[in-house]
Amino acid sequence: MRNKLLFGRSIDTGSWVHKVDPRAKLTGMFLYLVALVIVNSWLALGLAVVFSLAYMLSTRIPLKYYAKAAKPLWMLMVFIFIVQCLSIKEGTILLTLGSWRLYSGGLNSGLIAALRMALLVSFTAILTFTTTPGLLNQGLSGVLKPFRKIGISSERLTLMMGIALRFIPTILDETHKILKAQAARGADLKELPWKEKGRLLVSLLVPVTVGAFRRAEELVLSMESRGYIVGAPRSEYHLLNWTKRDSLFVLSYVLLASIIAFYRFM
Repeated sequence: MRNKLLFGRSIDTGSWVHKVDPRAKLTGMFLYLVALVIVNSWLALGLAVVFSLAYMLSTRIPLKYYAKAAKPLWMLMVFIFIVQCLSIKEGTILLTLGSWRLYSGGLNSGLIAALRMALLVSFTAILTFTTTPGLLNQGLSGVLKPFRKIGISSERLTLMMGIALRFIPTILDETHKILKAQAARGADLKELPWKEKGRLLVSLLVPVTVGAFRRAEELVLSMESRGYIVGAPRSEYHLLNWTKRDSLFVLSYVLLASIIAFYRFM
């Protein structure tokens, strides 16, 4: 089960994107999110697709991994598409089913919204594919440092994110063990009908949740026994060094967001 998990997994291919400062990656992803939010035309979406493909290919990671990262959310994309088609009544009528009519404006907006969601999920996987959880936490801490002045603790946020990323494969392994135990007792998930599969998956919630709380308690006791204090001064094993490459990386995202904003508001 862990081998099928892509979220939070780093894939080291030695590309130049892997060497970019994690603070630059986080800043770039925020700008990319802003750019996608204001996309409202096929021209702007096409520009975002070309930009995304260029960066995906430059990581030397096969595109199928990015497609797999977006696959779990395909139902959400379909839902967004349907909502857009039902709510927007602009343009010419393309299809009539009883009292419901499909307008060209709704179809256009639905396709753009669904593709925008797919692009967002698949492209932002670059952040975890090219950055280890430790460097990602360190980069997030560096980005959030200015917010300390308003009472936001970057240490707590990065600690929570780091623990969450490391708990995902652990919880999946425990779920896999429970499924194997149930299969040994005759409840094989692959051979059950869909209705029984749903009931079996619901029955997994209690043992998996109890196991997660037990592991969390063990982690707390382990950290306390080692004298870990949130916010205490700590040295860093990897020192982040901002270079010209990082500035150019962020600048490319600024340029993308600026061009898309120009087409949207001008």
